[in-house]
Amino acid sequence: MDTKKLHIMMKDIPHLKVENLALAIVPRFATEEAEDLWDAYIINLKDKPINSVFVNSRGYGNINGEKMRTTALRHFYDSIGPLAAMKIEPIQTRLFDLTNEYWVSFMFNGHMYDKKYVFVKGSIDQMHFTTIPFLKRKGVMIK
Repeated sequence: MDTKKLHIMMKDIPHLKVENLALAIVPRFATEEAEDLWDAYIINLKDKPINSVFVNSRGYGNINGEKMRTTALRHFYDSIGPLAAMKIEPIQTRLFDLTNEYWVSFMFNGHMYDKKYVFVKGSIDQMHFTTIPFLKRKGVMIK
């Protein structure tokens, strides 16, 4: 395929920006045993549902000079309602010393969207807390 045709095809693909979607990491604190577990949530701030939601999560980095990588986890949701939060997975506090990445893809208004949410090492900390919509709890959130 010649590069001129490829360039024309590439410019015809809409590059849609993800808006009104957030990812949050929230402490459980429900029991003493759960103090080392927090939960990751996807938050739909749109007034319409998002569909065919795929979330890929992984952690990576160095701890005490040793290269570490978590298992990649994949989650699928048929739909996440408007103005709603959906729990993705638990996360252990010992993984906060890694970069934790969540890649989210979904359908909205007939278009496919995707966005990578990255919690860099040390960012999941109480000094970055905000009130998480719909959960009425404090946590760290990326829009």
